[in-house]
Amino acid sequence: MRIVIKVGSNVLTRKDGKLDISRMSAIVDQIAWLRNKGYEVILVSSGAVASGRGELKVERKLGSVEQRQLFSALGQVKLMNLYYDLFREYHIPVGQILTMKENFSSRREYLNQRACMTVMLENGVIPIVNENDTVSITELMFTDNDELSGLIASMMDAQMLIILSNIDGIYNGSPSDPDSQVIRIVGHGRDMSEYVQDEKSGFGRGGMMTKCNIARKVADEGIRVIIANGRRDDILVNLVSSPQSTLHTEFVPNEDDVSNVKKWIAHSGSFAKGTVHINSRAAEALRSGRAVSLLMVGVTLVDGVFEEGDIITVMDECGSVVGIGRSNYGSDEARLLIGKHDVRPIVHYDYLYME
Repeated sequence: MRIVIKVGSNVLTRKDGKLDISRMSAIVDQIAWLRNKGYEVILVSSGAVASGRGELKVERKLGSVEQRQLFSALGQVKLMNLYYDLFREYHIPVGQILTMKENFSSRREYLNQRACMTVMLENGVIPIVNENDTVSITELMFTDNDELSGLIASMMDAQMLIILSNIDGIYNGSPSDPDSQVIRIVGHGRDMSEYVQDEKSGFGRGGMMTKCNIARKVADEGIRVIIANGRRDDILVNLVSSPQSTLHTEFVPNEDDVSNVKKWIAHSGSFAKGTVHINSRAAEALRSGRAVSLLMVGVTLVDGVFEEGDIITVMDECGSVVGIGRSNYGSDEARLLIGKHDVRPIVHYDYLYME
């Protein structure tokens, strides 16, 4: 089984904002245990900024972006050296992968990253993935490493994604309320908005809303997703060996097969170059659950400038997103064909992901 493990900043960081090396060592011990049990592991690790904080006395006040760039540049080196030394105790080689959101924008770059991680796994190397904070542009950054881990799990056809946070899962009330309980199972299509607040915590950029949205999308692609407390001792071991007695929230995976192309498109909404608006009949047909392509006869408006093969958003008459797909036309040609019969679809079903 292939597992993607995401370790958040709130797990790897102490109260003073510096790296918790003891916790990091404990997680490495558990990953080594998983390897001995035959699991393939990809580690998505935060902690570069925390690792770099305190390594240098800053002479002048820095903005938030400058701080992130400086501390992550220093900290990523230290973080990888620590992982290298800790995994070397178990004779497990590790490799660093620094990536950015825009590296997933084209199918070619997406497949190139997948090929790199695949050859690492085939040769017994654990990929350790993090966003390249030193050069990422704020507008194009991942929400946080939850989003990155979901994309990696999807790209690498993982069977499981484990998101380690600083709480035990999703609660049916405030986590600070003693009467609140962890929701153990989230069924397919279950609405969680009443339980999840869009707030950030500690040193991470994202919050539980982000985790929940990513978990649902990844589960829709057939991958089991678990949110658990990375500060609990032996949490990874217990999730695998005794899941029933281990506190966590699990998102039940979709049992339908999802193609690799659709998995890529599912996470490409932020790369959309344009929008096509469709009428109610076309929206109804797409949402029917049948294998339906988007025909030009159902298109009412084309916004934006895009080329054939670019990602576009499909929107209904009410302004709600219906899906995301790869366009068969450039925007100029698509505008000329609005409402036309007997032409090829603007988005073929094989390249359409329904929201």
